[in-house]
Amino acid sequence: MNKTDKIYVAGHRGMVGSAIIRRLQAEGYTNIVTRSSKELDLRRQAAVEEFFALEKPDYVYLAAAKVGGIMANSTYPADFMYDNMIMEMNVIKSSFENKVKKLMFLGSSCIYPRMAPQPIKEDSLLTSSLEQTNEAYALAKISGLKYCEYLNRQHGTDYISVMPTNLYGLNDNYHPQNSHVLPAMIRRFHEAKEAGLTEVVIWGTGTPLREFLYVDDLADACVYLMNNYSGNETVNLGTGKEVSILELAQIVKKVVGFEGSIALDTTKPDGTPRKLLDVSKLESLGWKYRTDLEVGITLAYQDFLSSEMRAER
Repeated sequence: MNKTDKIYVAGHRGMVGSAIIRRLQAEGYTNIVTRSSKELDLRRQAAVEEFFALEKPDYVYLAAAKVGGIMANSTYPADFMYDNMIMEMNVIKSSFENKVKKLMFLGSSCIYPRMAPQPIKEDSLLTSSLEQTNEAYALAKISGLKYCEYLNRQHGTDYISVMPTNLYGLNDNYHPQNSHVLPAMIRRFHEAKEAGLTEVVIWGTGTPLREFLYVDDLADACVYLMNNYSGNETVNLGTGKEVSILELAQIVKKVVGFEGSIALDTTKPDGTPRKLLDVSKLESLGWKYRTDLEVGITLAYQDFLSSEMRAER
């Protein structure tokens, strides 16, 4: 990408999109195009076609998505499937029709089979059944990456896909019901500390293993790969390190300064027992993460406190 190329970041107000914009600006890219969901509903094909015909972006980062944790995915599977699939298809098709030079599609590690061999390699995609609790979201994301692959094969486009592990950091979603595990923990431990509670309950057995990548590291990887990778196979984005849910809770407890105990609600679902990405391909391309988990959670907690203060004003 040249510094003056027109770059459209879809989903710029979300955690991932806003991080990509921060990274692009830090590297001196000056022609960034954005639209809020109120200005442009990506589910409306005619509106998306009109936007692309008007703006003619050179590069596209497709970071727009409807996201949520286990509860949200289990409760609203039809919404997760429809909204994500229609947004992806509209943006990718309009990118093709308007001769976008390169597009990056951001998926999710939930696209991989529930019992995929660990750590999960890119070629394990579609080798067995998905995790049921987020199957609808996963199917939508698989459709997006496959559409990019098929356009490359049929029309010679340069559309790439990346599969991030669990993300966290600035501008995360801390909604009590619809957030992912790490931001949900940050909110829960903070509120318990503020309320003077003696115990925080977390879902499940605490034994599932998860990998977490700080979102500004992700954004750095996305800009790097846009400039340095082309190919049909997706690229895993992660740290290659994992932590149990209970260990994660203990780190959050320490960062927040909660002095009570941690209890496990084993009647609640665990989700996938282990999900660690194989990042050897990413590292072979010349990129490696920088932000350690406790450092990243400390930065995320500071951002949470700032967002709470803004909400109170």
